[in-house]
Amino acid sequence: MDPIKVDFSGKGKPTEVVIPPEKKVLKIIIAILITIIGGAVSYYFMLPALNLKSLDFYYFIAVLLGLYIGSTFLLSKAFIKPEYIPYVRKRATIPVIIGLVFALILGVGYLTSCELFRARAYSEIIDVKTENFGENDKSITTITSLEDFSAVPMIDKEVAENLANKKLGELSAYVSQFVIDSAYSTQINFEGNPYRIFPLKYGDVFKWFNNTREGIPAYIAVNMYTQEASTIILEDKGLDNIQISTGEYFNEKLGRVLRFKYPTYMFGTPSLEIDENGKPWWVCERVDKTVGLIGGTDVVGVVLVDASDKNNVTYYDIEEVRTNKDIQWIDQIYSDDLLVKQYNYYGKYNGGFINAFIGQQGVVSTTAGSSYIASGDDVWLYTGVTSVTSDDSIVGFAIINQRTKEAVFQRIAGTTESGAQKSAESIVSDKGWKATFPVLLNLDGEATYFMALKDNSVVKSFAMVSVERVQDAVRSEDDANPDVEACLKAYVNKVKSSAGLVLNIDYNAVLPDSISGGEATESGDSTNNNTESTIASVTGVITDIRTAVENGNSVYYIALDGKPVYYSMSAADDNNVVILNVGETVTINYKTQEGKIIPAKSIK
Repeated sequence: MDPIKVDFSGKGKPTEVVIPPEKKVLKIIIAILITIIGGAVSYYFMLPALNLKSLDFYYFIAVLLGLYIGSTFLLSKAFIKPEYIPYVRKRATIPVIIGLVFALILGVGYLTSCELFRARAYSEIIDVKTENFGENDKSITTITSLEDFSAVPMIDKEVAENLANKKLGELSAYVSQFVIDSAYSTQINFEGNPYRIFPLKYGDVFKWFNNTREGIPAYIAVNMYTQEASTIILEDKGLDNIQISTGEYFNEKLGRVLRFKYPTYMFGTPSLEIDENGKPWWVCERVDKTVGLIGGTDVVGVVLVDASDKNNVTYYDIEEVRTNKDIQWIDQIYSDDLLVKQYNYYGKYNGGFINAFIGQQGVVSTTAGSSYIASGDDVWLYTGVTSVTSDDSIVGFAIINQRTKEAVFQRIAGTTESGAQKSAESIVSDKGWKATFPVLLNLDGEATYFMALKDNSVVKSFAMVSVERVQDAVRSEDDANPDVEACLKAYVNKVKSSAGLVLNIDYNAVLPDSISGGEATESGDSTNNNTESTIASVTGVITDIRTAVENGNSVYYIALDGKPVYYSMSAADDNNVVILNVGETVTINYKTQEGKIIPAKSIK
């Protein structure tokens, strides 16, 4: 039945007659209850900030309005009784007006934040100091001796994750229940070495159900310098298990802990860090919009969440984080993506909006990819900077402190990081190895890219490439034992013969023997025992060989006559292990440590 239309205007224009459904008041109350309940459920899962600067807030308002209008439509049965459609329209008037008001606020907010009108404000979000390369060594690792390499990450995140997975695979009690949560891993400085901390998460919903009461018992720490992975068992360190994580489903989920504690705050990317005692904390950026209503994201504070206690949550504003000595262990306040985005605003709009597209004088942008430089107690993000008119060479480097946001542009002309990777890979084109994203070094004044060459995430060699002369590229030649010292000496000789430069490097310092080979250590109760073990060897007759597949790799466990342990070796690290037989005599080199399974460094 079509709605009845009657002319009450006297001008011949029909007016719809609003016919309310039966039990109108009850249905209004039910519609409100549905909106409240549906809104609560939506809020629990959407977790929007109740903040006009958050786009998620507007989506949440749209859901609430949709719930009310939709429930009114369904309860009135207007879908089968068209005569109730005018009633639904009337009930929807106020929600539609509310929606239009918020749409207007968002529209005005967009205009006040538009780059067309606020280009200068965007360029000033980050303050950048300009200097020549090497003018200030605070933000760049300066190498004058072998000992200085202790602050240099030898591997990238991919290799570190591979080591972490191998380490987890050695722990039969954990490997079936937990997986690496690499999305929230963080590179930090710990006791003078670069580390990457990998949190764990439940393997699936059933494993969550079986383990959530006890929580997550460990995390993986990978020394980016020695390439050693350690499983940090929290109970062994006198610490409680991790209860708050990104892998939880209900109230212990990190996002809900933050939202219920701070309903109006907007948050950036969280990361897991550890304090001086190895205790894990979630470091969560509190962000705000600094240009208009919805533009110019910047960090204004940090929320620290005790990973084992959701009631131990503390907020620090940005200035307090930078000056409070009790939390100086925090290395990452500003995420990589945010810093790169802010620098690109600076590079694009420092000459104004029109100049960004017409003329483009002084307009620059970052290259693809970034890495980390450990300097002092801080971690600095670095990325190449290239002119927008040419992306095959750099004009310098952007180097930004991830704790203080101190930013430096260091001028130097040369090849991009990807160009350096290609140059290094060309040396081993017959092997097909791939280069990690390079680390920027200052070798006695010479700008140098340093990288590992890897095969299936296993480090096979190290390479160095001159920033200014891409043809000056060398690698360590011993594929069985990647050697930083050999690579460094070859590079010094290459630079001398190519450019006539003499680099004064002290080779007397002794490097730990474990910076090569990509082996994960068996020991896992602390993160500061990486250099305490020594290399030993044992010769004997093989009495037993067992195999297991871990993360897609075949691992062989070898027992020798009279020895109460098994020595493990992955076929991916040495494929000769697959042809060993019981009864053969072998010599095994291994790192001295306790345990029933000891990783072998080589088997002959």
